[in-house]
Amino acid sequence: MKEELKQLIKKIKELDRRVVIIFLSVGVLQTISYYYTSRRFFRDNLYHTYFNGDELVNLWEYLYWFCTDFVTFLVLPLFIIKFLIKDKISDYGLKLGDYRLGFALTFVFIFFMLPFLWIVSASPQFAAKYPHLFQAKVNWLVFIVYEIGMFLYMFSWEFIWRGFMLFGLEKKFGYYAILIQMIPFVILHNGKPPLETFSAILGGIVLGILALRTRSFIYGVFVHFGIMVSIDFISALRYRTNEIGTGISALIKVFSELF
Repeated sequence: MKEELKQLIKKIKELDRRVVIIFLSVGVLQTISYYYTSRRFFRDNLYHTYFNGDELVNLWEYLYWFCTDFVTFLVLPLFIIKFLIKDKISDYGLKLGDYRLGFALTFVFIFFMLPFLWIVSASPQFAAKYPHLFQAKVNWLVFIVYEIGMFLYMFSWEFIWRGFMLFGLEKKFGYYAILIQMIPFVILHNGKPPLETFSAILGGIVLGILALRTRSFIYGVFVHFGIMVSIDFISALRYRTNEIGTGISALIKVFSELF
């Protein structure tokens, strides 16, 4: 047993310090998110004390989730990079990088995704799911506040996977880091419509490639948020007009709601 322990300690000492910190940090941060910065935590611990009877309680619930996960997935990892790993923060994609290519690919990707989003938004599964906050379907001011919070959340969400984890593991694993960060990204989509969860496999890979190619996770934020705000916006218009068609007449009817 003593010899086994010595061998174990020897193996542990041979491990790459940066990789160990990143893997352990992701596990701890995701656990913090699940138990303490979630909507469920808000409902169980804050709702009855501070927000019971507030007609915007559901909005506050989402804003709590968005803002606290912003701290969990962005602020805390930045401290870990700076004080534990002792790397440059910019080495983890927090910069514009190749902005010409980044903005061009962002525009192209969102442009080609819009027709697909229009079609899938007609699905009852997507119609029931988006926007997650029902009040955002019927109140444009709530919709705007909700989407601002969503942007904060997406910024931190992209950073933890395509910034902290991807760039942190790249030095050890190279392009394999794209597949490594894709796995938890897909798992955390479980519970959403199956099409979205399966799409997250390809999406996680594509966003990983985009981040490494541009040396920035920021374009992944624009792509991811662009998709989310588009599906929310289209779904809100569909709900208001009760239109589930996908043809030109349906498109005209849905967007006539804006005028």
